[in-house]
Amino acid sequence: MGWVLMSERELNRIEVLSQLSQGRMTATTAANVLGLSRRQVHRLLKKFQTDGPAAIRHEARGRASNNRIDPAIREFAVTLVRENYIDFGPTFAADKLEEDHGLKVSRETLRKWMQDAGIWHSRKKRRTFHQPRLRRECVGELIQIDGSDHHWFEDRGPSCTLLVFIDDATSTLMHLEFAKSEVNAG
Repeated sequence: MGWVLMSERELNRIEVLSQLSQGRMTATTAANVLGLSRRQVHRLLKKFQTDGPAAIRHEARGRASNNRIDPAIREFAVTLVRENYIDFGPTFAADKLEEDHGLKVSRETLRKWMQDAGIWHSRKKRRTFHQPRLRRECVGELIQIDGSDHHWFEDRGPSCTLLVFIDDATSTLMHLEFAKSEVNAG
């Protein structure tokens, strides 16, 4: 017999089933270890004893999924997204494909296709880092002005804007002034 490719899970099942067949473990314990019912453990044990360890291997290994989508549909969807919805996210693009073209694809499937095609990047890859601006070294070199429009005097006066002059080097308030608006200050 040649090589049999198995997953870690399948190898673990073989180990537990061999202990069960040798009488060193009970079916209930094996069921708990494998996370299966006793009935499933007995079914696997019977298969293991008649056909050997290779029988535990998943039978669909190497075959295409029954739920796979035809590659032509995938190419059509990616082409439509590339031509019409290049700046859309996967969720909105999936909605537009169904709405405008009658092509129903789940957003997660479309997200994977878009990532594979290089159209969409994960949030982690899209994240851009903003380099913070260094503060000025000398006092008075850069004064920043900010305005806050508010009813500062409640009902005792008109609404006005508080202008604040802040030194960039020390974050010191250099000057405060009330004005009618930020535009018409002074």
